Amino acid sequence: MEYPFKIRIAITGPESTGKSVLTHQLAKHYNAVAVDEFARDYVANLGRPYTYDDILYIAQQQMLSEDNAALEAPFVFCDTELVVTKIWCEVKYQRCHPWILEELKKRRYDLVLICNTDIPWKDDPLREHPHMRKELMRMYFDQIHRTYFNVYEVSEVGSRRVENAIKAVDQTLAILKYYNEIYRQ
Repeated sequence: MEYPFKIRIAITGPESTGKSVLTHQLAKHYNAVAVDEFARDYVANLGRPYTYDDILYIAQQQMLSEDNAALEAPFVFCDTELVVTKIWCEVKYQRCHPWILEELKKRRYDLVLICNTDIPWKDDPLREHPHMRKELMRMYFDQIHRTYFNVYEVSEVGSRRVENAIKAVDQTLAILKYYNEIYRQ
């Protein structure tokens, strides 16, 4: 399918909610580009505990990767966005970098999919808060709805989770196509 306009969709939510898997499933389904989460490889290869300043670097590199992908491809799915780094800073360090806060005001997506914590937790050395899933979900839900206008909560497990996300993406694409046609007249 060809897209006559640029489309950028963010997949966000707390740790271990299937963001990376969903990002790649959606990119494959729509023949689009997946922008991977920069933090995962960066922290895994750091060789030391990450710091407050590392989170700023991660946020900046994530946005750079996203912007570069959007220049090259008409349709991108972004595995994470700046609310992740904002909440990460606030939970870990009780403050957030001003750059993240300012950039968060500017960032827009055609759709933001927030992944619910209704799938089982998967242990991973990079994950930190299995005991805070519900609290973090509330934080994400509140911040995402205060920041973005087109938000859809992805729930369920397995193929139902992907189907729910595809339904939200299809609805968004239909709206974008409609408005694109109106503005081209």
